[in-house]
Amino acid sequence: MVNTLKLPVGIDDFKKLRQSDFYYIDKTRLIEQLLQNWGEVNLFTRPRRFGKTLNMSMLKNFFEIGADQSLFEGLYIAQNQELCENYMGKYPVIFLSLKGVEGLTFDDARRMLQIIISNEAARHYDLKQSIRLVEEDKQQFDKILTGSDEAIVDSIRTLSELLYKHYGQKTVIIIDEYDVPLDKAFQNNYYREMVSLIRVLFGQALKTNEFLQFAVLTGCLRVSKESIFTGLNNFKVLSIADARFDEQFGFTDEEVRRLLEDYQLSSHLAETKEWYDGYHFGNADVYCPWDVINYVDHLRADPTAAPQAYWINSSGNGLVKRFVHLADQTTKSEIEKLIAGEAVEKAVRLELTYDEIDNSIDNIWSVLFTTGYLTNAGKVELPDGGGCAYKLVIPNREVRDVFIFQIREWFDQTVVKASPSIQDLCNAFLKGDGAAIQDSLNRILTKMISILDTKAREKQKENFYHGLLLGLLRSDPDWEISSNRESGDGFSDILIKTENPESGLVIEVKYSDTMNGLEKACEKAITQIKDRRYDAVLREDGREDILAYGIAFCKKRCKVVCERL
Repeated sequence: MVNTLKLPVGIDDFKKLRQSDFYYIDKTRLIEQLLQNWGEVNLFTRPRRFGKTLNMSMLKNFFEIGADQSLFEGLYIAQNQELCENYMGKYPVIFLSLKGVEGLTFDDARRMLQIIISNEAARHYDLKQSIRLVEEDKQQFDKILTGSDEAIVDSIRTLSELLYKHYGQKTVIIIDEYDVPLDKAFQNNYYREMVSLIRVLFGQALKTNEFLQFAVLTGCLRVSKESIFTGLNNFKVLSIADARFDEQFGFTDEEVRRLLEDYQLSSHLAETKEWYDGYHFGNADVYCPWDVINYVDHLRADPTAAPQAYWINSSGNGLVKRFVHLADQTTKSEIEKLIAGEAVEKAVRLELTYDEIDNSIDNIWSVLFTTGYLTNAGKVELPDGGGCAYKLVIPNREVRDVFIFQIREWFDQTVVKASPSIQDLCNAFLKGDGAAIQDSLNRILTKMISILDTKAREKQKENFYHGLLLGLLRSDPDWEISSNRESGDGFSDILIKTENPESGLVIEVKYSDTMNGLEKACEKAITQIKDRRYDAVLREDGREDILAYGIAFCKKRCKVVCERL
């Protein structure tokens, strides 16, 4: 029987998910692990869209006073009755999601932070009537409620103190997406001001707070301790390299297989795995949950639906763009290895500040790793006691396509549009100067980043070079260019009607597995043009001065043969 539960696309509220007949992959073991592996302040760093907010919402609903036990019925944690009796519904909870803290100016972002803290205070409105709070306490609470400027830096600690006085129990503090305000501040040039504010806010709430039971923070990047966590000695960082909690963010293979089976979609496992699997957290291999949920939801409506880039479309890919645009020749070669499915060994920094990211290409490698664009395929020991490095790979088809898209965009902007030699290339085609064309193309190929998979079929490789050549030749606005146009007895690769109404160009593209085969591939191309009369369409247009080009490629080299027909 097909599962009738709704797929929780975009649902990150645990209570809503459990009360409204949504499908839920049980991650409540996180609660047990959190209590067994005790840390007073715990930071989980994971890429965007890997279930951080839903997990934090689940923690809130478990620990908060007044917890609804029915939300956890049938889930893993409910089997541990002793733990539930001791911890469920026992603590006041402060739950803050900072993903909305942004603005073009520091004042805008600070105001958003005040609103978020004020809204959380309003969730505890009963404090205004508490008989355990004195008038001065209630005045402090009113300042937090109204978003008073003077109250913000100590607002989280103060709220935890007031909750302690009211309930007689220390407070659990949950801060989701703690680093978003820093990311937005860096992008909009008020980073120092935001670092200063967050450092004091977190220092007060997490470092010297006697009313804190424990805290859990999540984020995408592990911001250096010296930046905002100075002096925080009770701090436990649980990054993507940590084996603890490794299966609690993201879907395991078993969970995805069960999900597909529950909706009678098991036949789609292969493409689900190819597109959305491949992430390695600690000792676990996981899928991106956002992708899987969206794809299964799409398949329910359309069983023929093809996989899409759900995660990338929701997260943006500016980081990959910066990486590709800043790449030197060595990095370009490394990107080519990644595209081909190979690993690149890098010593990764797991702790950075946002203003350090662009300081070196090595830092961008590190951020690509922590944000999910690259994943860990193993470790290697560095020589002379230099520690260890990670073998980094592109995790799956979705992310690989992002790299390819950004490489193509970079090529169009940097090599094609910005290169003064492109017009010389076009002029060489008009003159029939094969040697000049060959020299120009070889120079361009040397600059580019290859996106060819070494396992790709020969036709796919020909298509790549065909597209590359089209992009270059279209830089001349006076040419009418046709691709794969029916002409004579077949379909020519490229036909060009030049500005001169008497002349035209026919180009046939070939790929050779070896350098030695380039000459023969060119001859084959010229013979094909003649035998199949690819010049027919041009002659029908009254063009009699026609140049035929056989152009063969092998990796980053080409050979050009020209003949007047």
